[in-house]
Amino acid sequence: MTNSTPPFGTALIGQTEKALNAILDRQLAGTGITEPQWVTLTLTVVGGGSVDRSELIRRVRKASQFSEASVAERIAELTTAGLLRDGGDGRVQVTDEGQARWTRVRAAIGPITQELWGDLPAEDLDAAGRVLSTVLDRANAVLATR
Repeated sequence: MTNSTPPFGTALIGQTEKALNAILDRQLAGTGITEPQWVTLTLTVVGGGSVDRSELIRRVRKASQFSEASVAERIAELTTAGLLRDGGDGRVQVTDEGQARWTRVRAAIGPITQELWGDLPAEDLDAAGRVLSTVLDRANAVLATR
């Protein structure tokens, strides 16, 4: 009997990431928001809607591996689009329109993620989370030293 489960490794992680990004891209279609902008907008929203600019750049860099300049460009694009604004005190704030677009996309993504892993046993999700967190920590350590 053959096991049809692909082995854990870079191919499986990469294919999963590409499939999840394709799902996100479909949800972002027509919103005027790119995937890198989505990461920036999301970290602003979940940061309470108002985040110190340097802290936002740090968070987005950590979550995405984008350069500081690239993150600053995404903030500028989102500001130009009226989804973020400069709070005038070194903080970046989400606008009402930014919050509304983010909420619409999140509402569309919620049922999809529920369909993807909502029925999996909590123990399996915990194990997957631990393994992926370990791999992520190790990958970040490699990036920091090479």
